[in-house]
Amino acid sequence: MSPNENPRAAWPLIEDLNVFITVVRKESFANAAAELGLSPSYVSKRIALLEKSLGMRLFHRSARSIHLTTDGHKALSGALAVLESMGDFVSGLAAWRDTLEGNIQMSCSFGFGSTYMPDALSALAERYPALNIKLTLTDRVVDLPEEGVDIEIRVGDDIKDLYITRQLSTNNRVLCASPAYLAKYGTPEKIADLKSHKCLVIQERSAQFGMWPLTNGEESVQVHVSSQLSSNNGSVALSWALKGHGIILRSQWEVQRHIARDELVQILPAWHQPANIWAVYSNRTSGSAKLKVCIDFLVDYFQRFPPVAGH
Repeated sequence: MSPNENPRAAWPLIEDLNVFITVVRKESFANAAAELGLSPSYVSKRIALLEKSLGMRLFHRSARSIHLTTDGHKALSGALAVLESMGDFVSGLAAWRDTLEGNIQMSCSFGFGSTYMPDALSALAERYPALNIKLTLTDRVVDLPEEGVDIEIRVGDDIKDLYITRQLSTNNRVLCASPAYLAKYGTPEKIADLKSHKCLVIQERSAQFGMWPLTNGEESVQVHVSSQLSSNNGSVALSWALKGHGIILRSQWEVQRHIARDELVQILPAWHQPANIWAVYSNRTSGSAKLKVCIDFLVDYFQRFPPVAGH
């Protein structure tokens, strides 16, 4: 080594960058440790080593909270870019040799996620045994980049423009009621009749309560319905419908088996609400070969096993 050359400082480890990003996302060393399956002391040690390697302080720490420093914000941007590049590098090589490795975070609503995603992801895991898949079920609005979600499986067409989508399957929400309810209260003959019926309202995500947007393919209407029973869970509302408590607006994939068994009757069949099934992801992950292969797999899977065809 010549006198003018200085030994290069050790580069930060990729795994330490991942620990750093997880701490930022979980806003806590302890919460990050729980997600990563590490001890809080080990997470703290990795952050200390990363700070030493980068020559900067990443967090302001107090007894109750942690906050990124100005340097920390800059480091976070760089760490995300490095991990994304590394992910593309690894998944690109993996795709080239017809395998996939690494982690994928996915989210989905409870109803569709518990009914259809287990088989779909089982097939994905069998096809790519080195792929680690984590599925989180939630009915709240998910901020994909903020929560570290790579792919969301979304039922419904109300998707923010900032996201990228691939349609997995067609689906409509249809109007149904039990034979017992219709025998007692009569069958609606026109869309305006819904206002005088008992309807079972599902408060999902940020949808306006009691407002049903419907279309017959030629015109669209917003029907305001009244409800004695309402819930934020579709399975609960479906149970009430089966017990004869009212009319429900629910996805074909969930009610079609009950219609086939004469447990529910579809009413006003000309009217529906489009609610297709999508793979949703962000610009941050759009260039990942690993995610592209996974989404292509899910598109093919749901073409071969469409949920709307029966379950």
